Amino acid sequence: MTARADRRPLPGVVGRAVEHELVSGLLGSAPLVTLTGPAGVGKSVLARAVLEEHTARHDGTILRVGCWDGPAEGGLPATLLRAAQSADSARRDAATALVRRTAPSCVGEPVGGRAGRTDAPTGPTPADHTAMAALAAHCRRYRATVLLDDCDPMRDECAQLVRQLLRADPTLRIVASARGALGLPEERVVEIAPLPVTLGEGIAGPAVELLAARTGAAAPELLVAVCQALEGSPLAITLAAQQLDRMSLPQLAAQVGSDGPLFWSGPAATVRHTSLYAAQAAGYALCSPTDRRVWARLSVLPGDFDPWLAGCVCTSCDVPAAAVEGALERLLTASVIERVRDGGAQDDTGAALPPRYRLPRAARDFGRTQLREAGEESAALRRFRQACAALAAEAQIAWQGPNQQVAVRLVEDEQANLDAALTRPPQDAEDALGALEIAVSLWFHWAACGFRREGRAHLDRLLLLSRDDTALRARALWLAGYLAAQEDAPGAAEALLDQAWTAAVMHADSDGLARIAHAHGVLELYRGNTAAAVACLEEAAGHRSRDPWFGPGPAHSWALLAVALSSLDAERARAAARRAWESRHSDGDFWLYSTVLYACAATERVHGEPAAALRACRTALAAKELIGDPLFIAGAHHMLAGLRREARGGEPLPDRDEEDPWWRPGGPDVPPQPFFSRLRAGP
Repeated sequence: MTARADRRPLPGVVGRAVEHELVSGLLGSAPLVTLTGPAGVGKSVLARAVLEEHTARHDGTILRVGCWDGPAEGGLPATLLRAAQSADSARRDAATALVRRTAPSCVGEPVGGRAGRTDAPTGPTPADHTAMAALAAHCRRYRATVLLDDCDPMRDECAQLVRQLLRADPTLRIVASARGALGLPEERVVEIAPLPVTLGEGIAGPAVELLAARTGAAAPELLVAVCQALEGSPLAITLAAQQLDRMSLPQLAAQVGSDGPLFWSGPAATVRHTSLYAAQAAGYALCSPTDRRVWARLSVLPGDFDPWLAGCVCTSCDVPAAAVEGALERLLTASVIERVRDGGAQDDTGAALPPRYRLPRAARDFGRTQLREAGEESAALRRFRQACAALAAEAQIAWQGPNQQVAVRLVEDEQANLDAALTRPPQDAEDALGALEIAVSLWFHWAACGFRREGRAHLDRLLLLSRDDTALRARALWLAGYLAAQEDAPGAAEALLDQAWTAAVMHADSDGLARIAHAHGVLELYRGNTAAAVACLEEAAGHRSRDPWFGPGPAHSWALLAVALSSLDAERARAAARRAWESRHSDGDFWLYSTVLYACAATERVHGEPAAALRACRTALAAKELIGDPLFIAGAHHMLAGLRREARGGEPLPDRDEEDPWWRPGGPDVPPQPFFSRLRAGP
């Protein structure tokens, strides 16, 4: 057990041992320590707990001024001076009472001794000194630490007061709590974050500990679910626990996913802490009109975001595009939003990445209520979906560029936003087409990166909402059929491809007809009808594509043709593989490169050298794992296992007519397993 674990728990504070130790250490060296963080995170509670321990250890006092209710008469210096004089008066009263209890019965006899000299000092008055000098003298005499609590509504005044106090006495110690730092050179800032929900697999974190202290014995999974939904906010957890008087813990866990937590209320030390709404409204009132609009419009973003996406959602006639980035920085300083990635970080290619931000749940729920009350929710949601359509189109173009991992990373970064744009109910037919456009642009994410089942689910739903006979719908029909073909679902694939063929003919889309032939080639490969697969893929490969950005294209048809020919004709298979590579759109096409290598490995296994096949298969597997396609990864693993057996024991190749297809574990009568599709990782 560590020394930190032996620390006596702070009164009313859970899970803040690290922050407590950090603040305590800074008090010994820094003149000003400021605790910052979002509303309801427990800044004031921690500051008071640390100062109580600090002053008890050093026989000192705390001189506290709360700033949220506005300045009293005379401003902050006068308020602080009155607090000092009240402390002096209290000390004199205590000393007088002590004298009366211990004085001799002879009235008027002077009282000597240490107590008479020390316990009844004469307090400083403005007549003797200036206000700052009087405050500094008081703090020196009583070892007082100044606590400027909740500085946000008077941040400039607090900063000026700190400068004056430190000028009067540089040895003073001042602690401030605020949603943003005071911005002084002497300041040391300690950021207070929400409590961790878990500390690792199966280990409950301080947020769960805080909730469990109020619920008693309860199912751990329910406690974790509630704390995760409330993002570890101490105020939110405390208010949620107070709702257990009227609902059970399972009911609470079911309700925290709605907007309910924003309006839950309970007793608190201050009015702004009686509900999450009140806590957020207090900070909202301090924002400028532009910052309020930006805050409200950001609430339609479910995930983290960069300045470009924020600009797309927030820009309008009353918020210029140039004003959005400044608003983000001010909201960051006020702890309304949080930064999840610093600007200037570099990706694997050395390119600089923009900063990314996140709007915590309480601030997002509050902003959404303001957006609805202003009647702007519909317009903001439409701008959000349009921005996501632009992101998906950018990723589609990047996929055909020199580095496909750029496209993969872009989709990963924007996954939460893209998911929301795909799943939120469209407002009208035009909005539905926008969602369908996102799904179609992400064809590579579904088909090449392996998220086939997810893509099919989005397309099936959106096709029902977009009935008009458009070129976009024709592409969506082909993509849905292609994904079904890749998952070896021939019935669904053929029905969708038939509809796609009719739409392609109606729109004179020769590229679409070639893509349909490619998908039929995939179906015939699953059926084991190699001759039919070769015919379909030759038709697709012979087409000269007019749109190089969408779909597998002729190069991938040549690569798949090489796979189909690998067991029939080595020369034709090698020639098809060469044509595939010569037809590539970019040298960075890992998807094509790995498929060509897979075809070469299959060809060399049957007609060439097993050692050459083993090398090609290993390289193909490494390239496929960069993309993450589980279909070809499973195929490469299967081929590697066979090649290793052959290399070790010289086993002959199995008869292809008798061998069960590797994608049907258990035999031909067993339904195909869904390992062709990747599943989205949970939170």
